[in-house]
Amino acid sequence: MTWCWSAFHSQYNSLESSKFATWSRVHRTRLKPLKLPLPARIPILYVILSVLVGLSVIPMYFYSSQVEAINRDRLKTNEMLLQNTVTRSLADDIAQHQDSLRMALTNLSSAIQVSSGGDISSKNISAPELRALLENFVSSSADIAYATLLNSDAKGISAGRIAPDAFMQRELERAYSAAVDGRAYNGQALTVGSGKDTRTVVLVSTPISYAGGFFGMIGAVEDLGFLIRRMQEVNRGGLTPYVVDSQGRLVAGAAPQYATGQDMSKLEIVKNFVDSGGKAQLAATKEFAVFDGKHQTAMLGTYSPVMALDWAVVVHKPQADAYRGVFEMQRTARLLALLAALVSTALSIFVARKITNPLEILTQSSRAIARGDFSQRVHLRSRTEIGELAETFNVMSEELEQFVLDLKRAAEENRALFMGSIQMLAGAVDEKDPYTKGHSDRVTRYSVLIAKELDMPEHFVETLRISALLHDVGKIGIEDRILKKPGALTAEEFEIMKTHTTKGANILRPVKQLREMLPGIELHHEALDGRGYPYGLKGDQIPKLARIIAVADTFDAVTTNRPYQSAHDPLDALRIINSLIGKRLDGDCVAALNAVFERGDIRIHRVIEVAAASSAMPRPPASAGAAPQPDVEAGLDKMRV
Repeated sequence: MTWCWSAFHSQYNSLESSKFATWSRVHRTRLKPLKLPLPARIPILYVILSVLVGLSVIPMYFYSSQVEAINRDRLKTNEMLLQNTVTRSLADDIAQHQDSLRMALTNLSSAIQVSSGGDISSKNISAPELRALLENFVSSSADIAYATLLNSDAKGISAGRIAPDAFMQRELERAYSAAVDGRAYNGQALTVGSGKDTRTVVLVSTPISYAGGFFGMIGAVEDLGFLIRRMQEVNRGGLTPYVVDSQGRLVAGAAPQYATGQDMSKLEIVKNFVDSGGKAQLAATKEFAVFDGKHQTAMLGTYSPVMALDWAVVVHKPQADAYRGVFEMQRTARLLALLAALVSTALSIFVARKITNPLEILTQSSRAIARGDFSQRVHLRSRTEIGELAETFNVMSEELEQFVLDLKRAAEENRALFMGSIQMLAGAVDEKDPYTKGHSDRVTRYSVLIAKELDMPEHFVETLRISALLHDVGKIGIEDRILKKPGALTAEEFEIMKTHTTKGANILRPVKQLREMLPGIELHHEALDGRGYPYGLKGDQIPKLARIIAVADTFDAVTTNRPYQSAHDPLDALRIINSLIGKRLDGDCVAALNAVFERGDIRIHRVIEVAAASSAMPRPPASAGAAPQPDVEAGLDKMRV
């Protein structure tokens, strides 16, 4: 057997080497260096440079000089107006939110007085009606993170999505003190939470008065997320926005380097607001400088006060960016630009057509080659490098077309030789026993039908096809006296027969191209319940390749005549196979076999002897030492499939 395989392998390698040598000689001759005539040409580099210098550099130089000189002051005004508009809009948003919150607190105060009947003493402060009012107030707005109601004894209830920390507790104490004095309170901006849950909040409170006396206090913690989102939108436009209080401390900022509570008064624009004592009523725009320790950057900034809170919205931008906007053209600049545009357009259209038309043809042909159409040729006449490129392109396309055809032909020949060799080897195995003639072909056909029914990928189906063809190749190493024995095997003979799986795997293992097929060859007699061979694998330990071949192998064995059994009718065979689901065979694979049989894809073209499964399959001898099994399983255990 070893000699036969070695001779076959040597013959195959010899054929491959001879074919490769012939192919190499042909292509070495075909791919020799090309000797193309070099036409007298005008370098395209000179053409492009002339066009760029004549149409772009010189006119645009005069254009940019005139525009920069004429429009600098106007650009400054436009940028200042833009910053003023942005800060005023943000300040109005803050004031509007503050007014809305104050109004909501006033409405809540009235509702509490009505609901409580003017009594929120300690015994009534926890009334369900008051708690419901407070919870509805918090849930009515995504900007309200927490709210509390305190009576004149500083006892009360609260609701919200956050828990006050020590800093917030101090703010609540200050707010309560202000409420006792009859004053509303706006707290300092605080940061609560950590990581992704970090929020910037501020406490707003209002006293509740009843019959001219102090009744209690309502405090609401406002989430400044709405303000941060607005500032982030502004930040994406190139401005750096933030909000400061009357002492220059940061309330909220869009840039990550700014933290709530940070002292921003070192910036001149913030210092100007702080120096006004919180009395500024109009937006102010100023040029100032920022020094980071090494470099000084000239900036343009604007602040707009938020009167109700003694806050200010500040934005700034480096002057290098602020003054690099779109210049508003004056009459002279527009005339120059129009003249340059007309000349550039006219000449550019002419030159562009001369350059782009050939390039477009080359591009279309290149795309065709990229799609695999190597028959494309470029018909182009030009004295520039484009003409030379087109001629070279045509030669390259011709060579590639021939080269790809040769590769395809060689690949098809290799595959045909490979599959023919496998078919020959499988046929040699089947020919050892006249009763199993065509067995490998039938198992292969059944296996492929099952795999396609299971919707397995094409690569898997091709691997399965080869594995099924070679699944019994190890029987070459089994003695004829055992392989062709016209009856049931003894226990010792059956142990020898079982080695055909590992023999087959060992024969093919040195062939690298067949390694993916080895599981189907070596493991197709494994059983799901662990009673198979050669390794006694169970369940999912058995690969899909082997499970499919096992079903196909069993079906063919049961439906063919053997010296030791009569063939079963296909329907009887299917009943036998279905009875082995979960024991020997995989349920999905058996279901797929049933489906393809019912569809008529499997037909048994031979005369068979119909016999009952219990009488057709021999029982294993008592000397096997195994526990008695049902007739079907015992018969299959002894089949030489």
